Parts: sequence; structure tokens; C-alpha cells
Amino acid sequence: MSDRLALAVDGGNSKTDLALLREDGALLALVRRGLSSPHHIGLEGCVALLGDMVGEARARAGLTDGARRPADAGRLLLAGLDFPVEERRLRDAVSGLGWAERIAVGNDTFAVLRAGTERGWGVAVVCGAGINCVGVGPDGRHVRFPALGSISGDWGGGYDVGLAALSAAVRSEDGRGPRTRLEGAVPGHYGVGTPGELVEAIHLGRIPERRVLELPWVVFDAAASDPVAATIVDRLADEVLAFVRATLRRLELDGAAVEVLLGGGMFRHPGGRLVAAIEAGLRELGAAIELRVGASPPVVGAALLALDDLGAGAEAQARARREIGAAVEDIATTSEVTIHG
Repeated sequence: MSDRLALAVDGGNSKTDLALLREDGALLALVRRGLSSPHHIGLEGCVALLGDMVGEARARAGLTDGARRPADAGRLLLAGLDFPVEERRLRDAVSGLGWAERIAVGNDTFAVLRAGTERGWGVAVVCGAGINCVGVGPDGRHVRFPALGSISGDWGGGYDVGLAALSAAVRSEDGRGPRTRLEGAVPGHYGVGTPGELVEAIHLGRIPERRVLELPWVVFDAAASDPVAATIVDRLADEVLAFVRATLRRLELDGAAVEVLLGGGMFRHPGGRLVAAIEAGLRELGAAIELRVGASPPVVGAALLALDDLGAGAEAQARARREIGAAVEDIATTSEVTIHG
């Protein structure tokens, strides 16, 4: 049995997962921490957080100081790496830290794509706190988007949907907009009486503005019976479809049998209006398009890419997918999970 090791990181705008595996796919340790995007915590903060996670994973995997060697291959896939210069900066910052003999860095959308397909190509849309998309053609060409919010033409993700919900609630209360159930549901989510009172609480800092990230679930719950909430959900579906449409056109894959992968918390609401609207729009783009909502967590994709770098076979890949998936489920009740394999 090979004792070569793979290190895999999926880092987003809300949480970061790090997996340490053997080449045969056995999961040695899985550690979860908070957000790691350099956009939010800076490059130094990102490196410090990941360094702590690497040390924790090694300790929990039973690697003593005497056996403290780097992994043989590493993949760091993070939100906030939107331009080549950002990838280079992170790669340069970690290259001398001894985490892995070979280390590759990239955007977290690549983790979603690899987690959802064995083809190695397709389109992946990630929708969590923000929204992003990546496309990889069968010829290896890539399509990327800056995904920097409004300055790069984006709308979508939890923050934008949350702000739209708050805006709709306020405008319902003061008469500038149509009446909506969000008028009561949005402030009620925070234990506040009215939208106006909620605005004051956010403005004065009693409720952090970032907590609007909690509101998409309120919107999804209301969308089944509230036209205003439904309009917000449909707008998000249109944005996802715009990403996919542009990506297919740029890769010259119009009409091709393409897998479209959806990853991120925004696609996991049981109501299903968002996914159903995306599926309907994709049928108009091409009957051969296959839509999949990511069943495997993105850290699985990062791990599979690291195992690809080691030349691991299908059996190892399947084991990694199975063991990491089970460990991530366990994280629902613990902050970190370790499995000795």
C-alpha cells in the first residue's frame, strides 16, 4: 500500500474544509474552519488559517513530529482567487511552508466541477455567499469570470438575495413597492417587529449587515405563495442561466451534451423553485444538457484533483468520495472530524 499523501482544501466565503488522504483514497483527517477567502481576511490571514488547519489535520491523522513530512500533492481551491495574479500570490506565499511537495491553487469553482463529474469538463456554477461560474471544454479550454460583485456585472448569491429581500420588505411597509409576506418574515427572522426597525438596527450596528446572508432561506420559503419572493428567486435563476449561456457560447458548445453542475448552499432548499427554474431554462438552451445539483461536497472535488495529480485509480477515487462525503455529514454536529484509515 502506498503511503503517499494528498492534501485538499475547499475554501469559501463562509467555511473551509481541509482533507488529508492517502493515495488509496483513505481519509486520514477532515478539518473545518470558517471563511478563508483572501478577499475577506487578506492573504496573510488566509495563509495563517490554512496553516493552522494543516497542522491540525496532521496531528489528528497521527503524524508525529518524526513523521512530519509534506503531502506529495496538494490542491488549494479557494473563493477569492479570481485572477491569475491572486493565484500566484497565494502559491508564492505557501510554497515554502512544507505543506506539499507539489501544490496547485485555483478558484473553488473547480472543486464543484470535479466533485460533480468524472468527465473532467463541463460547466459549474457556485452560489453561496456570492456567485461564480467556471467552464472547461473537452479540449481543455477554460472560461472564467471575475466574480467580484457589482463591479464585474454580477448579481446573485446569498448576500444579493438577502439585500433584495430586505429592500422588498422595506418598500412593502412604506408603500413604494408591492405588498409581500417578506414585510413580516424578514424582520421576524431577527426577532424585530418591522422592516423599519430592522433597518435602524443594521444602520446602528446592533445587527451586523452581513447577517443578510441568512435571508435567502426566508425568500425560498415564501416563494411558493408570494409573488415578490418568487420574482427574487426567478431573478437568481436568470443569473445562473446567463452564466451558463455565456460559458457555452465562449467554449463553442452550443447544442452539445454538456453537464451543468450546481454547487453551494443556495441550491439545497427543499422547495426547489430555483433549481426547477434553472432546469426549465436549460431545456431552452439545449435538449442534451444534463443538470446536476452537487451531491458531493466541494472538498471531494479538491481531493479528487489532488488524487488525480498522484495518478490514483478509480477505486481510490471512489473511496475518497465515499469517506469524505460521510465525514462531511458528521460535521453537522462537530467542528472537525477525524477518521483513521
